[in-house]
Amino acid sequence: MRCFNCLPMFLALFAALACSLVPSQAAAEDRLPNVVIIFIDDMGYADIGPFGAVGIDTPNLDRMAEKGRKFTDFYVTQAVCSASRAGLLTGCYNVRVGIMGALGPKSNIGLNPDETTIAEICKQKGYATACYGKWHLGHHKKFLPLQHGFDDYFGLPYSNDMWPYHPGVLKLSMEQRLKKWPHLPLIDKNEVVNAQVTGKDQEQLTTQYTEKAVQFIEKNKDNPFFLYVPHSMVHVPLYVSEKFKGKSERGLFGDVVMEIDWSVGQILDALKKNDIEDNTLVIFTADNGPWLSYGDHAGSAAPLREGKGTMFDGGCREPTIMYWPGKIPAGTVCKTPAMTIDILPTVASLIGAELPQHKIDGKNIWPLIAGEKGAKSPHEAYYFYYGNQLQAVRQGPFKMHFPHGYRTMAGKPGGTGGIPTNYTNTKIEASLFNLSTDIGETTDIKDKNPQVFKRLEALGNAMKKELGDGRLKGTGNRPPGKL
Repeated sequence: MRCFNCLPMFLALFAALACSLVPSQAAAEDRLPNVVIIFIDDMGYADIGPFGAVGIDTPNLDRMAEKGRKFTDFYVTQAVCSASRAGLLTGCYNVRVGIMGALGPKSNIGLNPDETTIAEICKQKGYATACYGKWHLGHHKKFLPLQHGFDDYFGLPYSNDMWPYHPGVLKLSMEQRLKKWPHLPLIDKNEVVNAQVTGKDQEQLTTQYTEKAVQFIEKNKDNPFFLYVPHSMVHVPLYVSEKFKGKSERGLFGDVVMEIDWSVGQILDALKKNDIEDNTLVIFTADNGPWLSYGDHAGSAAPLREGKGTMFDGGCREPTIMYWPGKIPAGTVCKTPAMTIDILPTVASLIGAELPQHKIDGKNIWPLIAGEKGAKSPHEAYYFYYGNQLQAVRQGPFKMHFPHGYRTMAGKPGGTGGIPTNYTNTKIEASLFNLSTDIGETTDIKDKNPQVFKRLEALGNAMKKELGDGRLKGTGNRPPGKL
């Protein structure tokens, strides 16, 4: 016997259920996007599959490129650790914020608390924020991530070679070594949890950073978050867990890259598992090119010129992939120049946050990231300092070098087994290159293109007035934080 009186009740129940679902669906659509930045240390342009790596399997980065967008001309502000990180996190050329080179355990400066980081931009909108990895913007408490907008931090305060086992001090007694390089600390939040990191400890760093990142995603799957994962690897000394020892055709270096790729896969899988993959922008890039003097423990910048420590493209042009299903067109390539300084203003625009009150150098490049038809660079040019010297300017396909000295392997092989060989110091005169036809910066064309050269030279001279050049002080420089 049918219950005809049940039908109105069923319809009312169905309508109530439908109404209860609408707000949650709308909330999901209105939810602010998550942002994940994976920042590798000393990775060369040709060290991953999507950029031509040989003998190293990177299936997760291959997947990220197949479903995302490769950036072939993506730069950092300066080809050295701390300077590069300052540019990424503040949206400024690092010379503007006073962070040069690589800060060490004896440094008494760090990122100024008056600067605004991406994490602080995200905190405006109630984001959960975390940093797991190498910080390298000041190791004293006042400079650590928790004082710069991050809710959580776990990692090394500076490079993993800044310890008493550095190749440069191995012949000394431990007492003498410690005068040059103290023991390497591991920090959790603001506290040192391991005062003497060992090689065995370093083998677990990539795994630990990854596990922390996945746990953070799990914890915040229902809230918007910003996750920054600046890996200690592939900076020397190289260490890898048992999971990847002996797995690649490229020896220890390849094994380490494969573990980085595994880490990327774990993060992407966590996003998918928690059904937030379609609401998360993931950016994979690096802080500078390969440390070529380390030979078989360094990567490759091919086909670019030189590597870390120079502002030729091999030092500052990084393998970069951006991934956001449904928002970033799959399997596409962006050849328009862009830089890490552009990430902060792009994120701010995406989440509706206010930009810092002080001047920044980056600009919103979302049209380039989204592959919008006709999208162009919002910059007139990009400027390349090394230390406080302006060395190069790029506009479109053209890159102009001011006269400057630089280090080079000059065709010699690098070292083996983690022991470096010596560089040769040389100099380049004023030069102009067309990177669209000469990616290796080999053929000077300034005499054939005098107007282009003069235009880029004038742009560079104007920037020197603002950000300085050598002994010339700029009008727009700001001091770093000091103890």
